Amino acid sequence: MSSPRVLVEVRRGAIVEARHRGSIIALEPSGRVVASLGDHDAITSTRSAIKPIQAIPVITSGAADRFNFSEREIALTCASHNGEPIHTEGVEALLARVGLSEKAARCGAHRPYCEETARKLERAGVPFSQLHNNCSGKHAGMLATAVHLGLELEDYVSADHPIQIAITSLLRRLGDIQGDLAVAVDGCSAPTFGISPRSLALMLARLVNCALKSPASSNPLNESEQTAARRIISAMIAHPELVGGTSGRVDTDLIRAAAGKLISKIGAESLYAIGVLPCERFPNGLGIAIKIEDGAKRGLNPTVIETLLQLGAIGAAEREQLTSYHRERLISVRGREVGEVVPVFDLGIAK
Repeated sequence: MSSPRVLVEVRRGAIVEARHRGSIIALEPSGRVVASLGDHDAITSTRSAIKPIQAIPVITSGAADRFNFSEREIALTCASHNGEPIHTEGVEALLARVGLSEKAARCGAHRPYCEETARKLERAGVPFSQLHNNCSGKHAGMLATAVHLGLELEDYVSADHPIQIAITSLLRRLGDIQGDLAVAVDGCSAPTFGISPRSLALMLARLVNCALKSPASSNPLNESEQTAARRIISAMIAHPELVGGTSGRVDTDLIRAAAGKLISKIGAESLYAIGVLPCERFPNGLGIAIKIEDGAKRGLNPTVIETLLQLGAIGAAEREQLTSYHRERLISVRGREVGEVVPVFDLGIAK
């Protein structure tokens, strides 16, 4: 078993004052490893990194077509959004079309991630609702599926509900997960699963592999699921602002900068999943999973951008757009640059 590797250093002048360790794995749909560092077989919680996969049953069940999900609404089902009006209004409209309100959700309410939105609501005396929960789009998708299939709504987030059983089965197939699969409760009350970064990377590799007209023989998704995967990929690429937010979100800015080359999804405690679409360098697509051991987001963003650069999945043009994520500057109270957060790993990929 490999140990977590130092991926990022926090440097103040010539002094290294902190280090973030973690793991990186990139692999093909067949499971062939392209690059890896650290302990990528250690179990961690999936959190929101699997939302694009959790959205597949919304489409394969027929719910998305019955309730006329737009591409924007499919993107929202994959989102960990900022709680801005473009997010809350979209989720509210979707629930209304299903015949429900936000009261049917079981995700709970929290302060919007978007500070400007949160302050406006506070000044107006408007309480935060479940629509502001970053997971409300995922829950709207689950509720739409339950209504379409005539399933009980009250406990749709329970691990033994048919919707969650279908998601669990899908995760097992996509990630080649055998034996026990640990299940816990996510912050939004839906199930979260204990899997390895290796399995997560495999899921993303197989998801984006569906962008091909003839997916690889190692892809376990059936034709209906492949079609759903294509719709999800297209929606996330077309509407990255709905996946994260209008500013300050690495998911959004990475998908936008890559301009159709990849999809990406962050999970809490610094887990990150990326699917690089089939291209000349990676003909069947590539799945990447990154986990920062201590859960610190400060160590995540530089690792994500540096990993993609070393793999050749993005280049200098994208790096220029993503500089603030790649090398975060440390600024003193007086506004002087005094250090930076720097990726320090080498994947050992031949140039």
